[in-house]
Amino acid sequence: MSDATNGFPLEGAAAPRTSTSRMIADALRSAIVEGKLAPNAPLRQDAIARHFSVSAIPVREALRQLASEGWAKIEVNKGASVASLSADEAREIYEIRSALESLALGLAIPNHTSATLREVTALAAAAKRERDPSLYVARNEAFHMNLYAPAGRPQLMEMLTALHRRGERYLRLKFGFPEYKGESDSEHAEILAAVKRGDVPTAQKLVAKHLLGTGELIYRFLTERAALPAVATSVPPSVQTAAAKPRTASSRSRSRTADEASS
Repeated sequence: MSDATNGFPLEGAAAPRTSTSRMIADALRSAIVEGKLAPNAPLRQDAIARHFSVSAIPVREALRQLASEGWAKIEVNKGASVASLSADEAREIYEIRSALESLALGLAIPNHTSATLREVTALAAAAKRERDPSLYVARNEAFHMNLYAPAGRPQLMEMLTALHRRGERYLRLKFGFPEYKGESDSEHAEILAAVKRGDVPTAQKLVAKHLLGTGELIYRFLTERAALPAVATSVPPSVQTAAAKPRTASSRSRSRTADEASS
């Protein structure tokens, strides 16, 4: 047995394929986040292997990794697919973030310096100006993570990074509500002002409220969207027509035709 292993029985153990499987997992995760792979879209192992010119083994490892992170689901006899958006998951992610980021901020504030505060201020301004969803998500994460970095808690930061990645798809939904992005930017400014004052209780309260509010907004949006098909099947056609706003020219034409036929 090799002395390099200090007697640990590694002979015959398979060499790790983390680089290839991680590369595939990162590419698929990015495609999901950016909306190129929609919720419930199939993740066909053979097609992915052909695309990356690899064997099936690293693809299986990548899919298992994505499934463990909640990005994909794997079902017996059905294979893998992109995980659907979940209102409950979105709210829970932000509830956990609220607790952990409040803790991190309280630990970080006493250690902030003029240099770190200038950096966080610049990141907040960049996020406020950003209109591209992909870049906004990155700038938003950078703002939050730099607020907490002086806490000096690497394991806590690792957990927060994972939660930010898990919530990326949900945060993008906020771009469907421009007024709420403006509200979010204002809340960032309030949090930053409390941090600069060294007001730990207020800063913690503000960041918790900010994150819980975002979670509730996304939860309501996804819950209402999920209820739409049920409403459409249970509401009379006349009510459906009245509720459909705005209507397209073609839908108004179809509605007039249906009314004339019924009369």
